Amino acid sequence: MPTSASPTRKLAALGAVLALVVAVIAIGVAIAKSTQSGRDTAPGAAPAASPEAEEDPAQQKMFDDLAKRTSRRADGDPLAVGKKNAPVVLVEYADYQCSFCGRFTRETQPELIKKYVDAGTLRIEFRNFTVFGADSERAARASWAAGQQGKFWQLHDALYAKTRKGAALAEDKLVGLARSSGVDDLDKFRADMKSADADKALKKDQDEGYQLGVQSTPSFLINGRPVAGAQPLAVFSQAVEQAARTAKHQPAGEGGGK
Repeated sequence: MPTSASPTRKLAALGAVLALVVAVIAIGVAIAKSTQSGRDTAPGAAPAASPEAEEDPAQQKMFDDLAKRTSRRADGDPLAVGKKNAPVVLVEYADYQCSFCGRFTRETQPELIKKYVDAGTLRIEFRNFTVFGADSERAARASWAAGQQGKFWQLHDALYAKTRKGAALAEDKLVGLARSSGVDDLDKFRADMKSADADKALKKDQDEGYQLGVQSTPSFLINGRPVAGAQPLAVFSQAVEQAARTAKHQPAGEGGGK
């Protein structure tokens, strides 16, 4: 798979980008702040939205449709945490060289897990969305490979414990991090990193992001509602609680977890 967001891929995704941006603007949501306020952005990236919006049936239908397209709720998904049937699903698109992704992992995600995942309200699903080249792709492969031995989140958190770029994500460094993260079979880990299954998994995540118009990291969908960047905990809490209220009042078979 391509190691970065090539001009050809960006052009191919342009229609999806414009469609998403137009839809977001049409429903009257606020545009996220600049890259320095919480996003690492690839060239040509489109802005995403914050979760502050007036409720209206057209808005909610768009969010529900996005949730159906993106919330996998797969049994035994090693890149997910939380109940499969949780009423709210947060989907994160992230790159391991993204400093703001690291901020979210260190500062915000633990609080969301404690407050909402442990209570059965929220499920978090991670997507490897590499925008910074071969080193990012290698780290993404490593995290996926760790997941094959039940250690995805351990390696994920180790990778984001501090900002790592370039040589810090060389194969030998990743193997060392995998070892310290509890990955037992390092030969299997290395083989899984370079496998066709890893290719397929990363391409699936990347294609999903491109189809949605995602081009900056971190980007989130909370039951289909876009949130851009490593926003304060209060922003995520507001979006999760709003999504939970909406899901509670939807008929069975509609919305998240019903």
